Amino acid sequence: MITVNDLRVHPLDQVHRLIEPGPVILVSTEWQGTPNVMTNGFNMMVRHAPPLIACTIGPWDHSYTALVETGECVISIPTADMAATVVDIGNCSGADVDKFGKFGLTAVAGEAVRAPLIAECWANIECRVADTRLADSHSLFLLEAVRAWTDPSQEAPRLFHHRGDGTFTLDGPVVDLKAHMTKWQYLV
Repeated sequence: MITVNDLRVHPLDQVHRLIEPGPVILVSTEWQGTPNVMTNGFNMMVRHAPPLIACTIGPWDHSYTALVETGECVISIPTADMAATVVDIGNCSGADVDKFGKFGLTAVAGEAVRAPLIAECWANIECRVADTRLADSHSLFLLEAVRAWTDPSQEAPRLFHHRGDGTFTLDGPVVDLKAHMTKWQYLV
């Protein structure tokens, strides 16, 4: 029988590496006529309908003020072939750099929010801030998806996931367990 003496203590400041929250995303905003984009590795789905997404964006991020002031953003989901660019986007500030220009991103007007979609990404989700009660204390925003888009030319995109230490995992083969979703058939 295994006891705690057989296990290794994992540092609490690295717990986020054990429970990876979701794919790396790009969050675009527009404030005072200027578009910006940031890389985000701390996000998760909260609810199916209406779709709610939790996203950590702190006051240290240039996008924070735009999100607070406008109450809207676009979550763009890049594919694995964009990984190096996405990491580079996260290593500079929109306060100093026009990231759309520097990284060759194509801003596309959405229908529900002023923040731009990113044409190079597989999916774009137009969002409005639904709840900011945890923004001050935990830098956590709840975002309601109000419109979503996918690129039909990318049928089987490979996404990448943040491991918290400069390494990433890539999506692998899809495992189809729809037949086992007996309680949740309405989601299949």
